[in-house]
Amino acid sequence: MSLPLIPPAPSGPSPDRRAILTRRVRLLVAATITYNVIEAVVAISAGTVASSTALIGFGLDSVIEVSSAAAVAWQFAGRDPEAREKVALRVIAISFFTLAAYVSFESVRALIGGSEAEHSSVGLVLAGLSLLIMPGLSYGQRRAGRELGSRSAVADSKQTLLCTYLSGVLLVGLALNSLFGWSWADPIAALVIAVVAVREGREAWRGDACCALPVTPAGRGDEPCSCCSTDVPARG
Repeated sequence: MSLPLIPPAPSGPSPDRRAILTRRVRLLVAATITYNVIEAVVAISAGTVASSTALIGFGLDSVIEVSSAAAVAWQFAGRDPEAREKVALRVIAISFFTLAAYVSFESVRALIGGSEAEHSSVGLVLAGLSLLIMPGLSYGQRRAGRELGSRSAVADSKQTLLCTYLSGVLLVGLALNSLFGWSWADPIAALVIAVVAVREGREAWRGDACCALPVTPAGRGDEPCSCCSTDVPARG
């Protein structure tokens, strides 16, 4: 007696669910772009006034995040987002490398030249706000991107998460300079930003967007990676 064949369960979201996730990614990308435009203007302006390499680098990272988010927005604006994914990943990777090159150059110049950054209350407040806002945006986009199986959406969410880490680095650097007069802390903080940017750029270029696997209806990817097992919103 032969048993009836059971059709295999779909390995990805249904068309209706995919449409919902696509709209969600678009909304999160739009929110990220809006915040980063404001963040870039404030950070670069305050950094110029205070002669802070780290603060200017943070502002430029916001500009690069806008270009990264814009690449994902362009990808998901098409009828077939997957066809545009490789180009979007290349744009994200180049954005990371550009940031690393500029910040490294300015940091080394500040250390060699002995220029001292001044106290910046605006920079401290901005870094604190970013620590509160960016983790939520990153987590939402990463979760939707993983369910869609979109490497570019996950890569862009890591760009946003990087902003959270950089906010913490920036906050520490500015605080040390303000409290103890350690002017070297500012360019050192900027160099940390550059190192992390290079690492993320290499991963985006190779397409190694962690956990960008379509999830099954049960809610789990086919082969979860190590970062999925600890996938919690960053605490900053």
